[in-house]
Amino acid sequence: MGREKILTFLKKSLKVMPDKTYIKLYYLLRVGRKLNIDNPLTFNEKLQWLKFNYRFPLQSIVSDKLLVRDYVSKEIGEKYLIPLLGAWEKYDDIEFDKLPNQFVLKCNHDSGGLVVCKDKNKFDIKNARKKIEKSLKSNYFYVGREYQYKNIKPMIICEQFISDNGNVPMDYKIYCFNGNPDVILVCRDRFSHNTHRAAYLFFDQEWNFLPLDKGDEKLKNIDISKPQNLNKMIQIARKLSQDFIFARIDLYNIEGKIYFGEITLSPNSGFDSDIKFETDFMFGSKLEIPFWNSINRRI
Repeated sequence: MGREKILTFLKKSLKVMPDKTYIKLYYLLRVGRKLNIDNPLTFNEKLQWLKFNYRFPLQSIVSDKLLVRDYVSKEIGEKYLIPLLGAWEKYDDIEFDKLPNQFVLKCNHDSGGLVVCKDKNKFDIKNARKKIEKSLKSNYFYVGREYQYKNIKPMIICEQFISDNGNVPMDYKIYCFNGNPDVILVCRDRFSHNTHRAAYLFFDQEWNFLPLDKGDEKLKNIDISKPQNLNKMIQIARKLSQDFIFARIDLYNIEGKIYFGEITLSPNSGFDSDIKFETDFMFGSKLEIPFWNSINRRI
């Protein structure tokens, strides 16, 4: 059985496996190294450590794509939220005739359960139902044993489709270590079939390209422009990450208008095999995990 088939089997079939046993096996298969969870040094290892040693209710709130809206509105203001068009428990409750020509459907409790409609006249409701209902039935916790997802009530939400000249806008993912914004991962062409690594690029805050992923040194002609109001985006990321040892703050920036995307507490669930080992170690050195009793946080 190949590695990918083993990974799929683990995710679908081994819900009863103890969390640490599952994570150690999954980590070995995904990252290709044995997990050192008792004395973590790399970024991936420290994210695994946080899963077991750093849990509080706010994590589930900001991981819920519906509830996080209230948190963001309180922290930085409602003006940064993408307009919400509706929220439902069941697909059959969606009143498509009342939705605009363009919209985005997604589930609040997982990653990947997303449908983009650019033209309602061409919208495939059947395929959308299949994707959304599959997501509703899943518990994202079991993929990477991320505690914050375990008890989120599954909901369907619909947001306004925001575009950059008709295209899906670039996603700016700001890595924040102990409340301090650091590198920025730019994600473009997210919904195309292009899986080329050039669609995911790291930059520093002065907008210098950083070859932190495997194979990045071979890339040429990096043509992603520095976004308007980058300093404001960094300020927002700092504000939204203050309650967490690590948080990735995802933002959009369309001609200077900033929108909140999501807060991610453990990118790739701590199984990122795309970053170089040197990157993994460097990020790990920036992520300080103090003794539990000394963690200063708001509940």
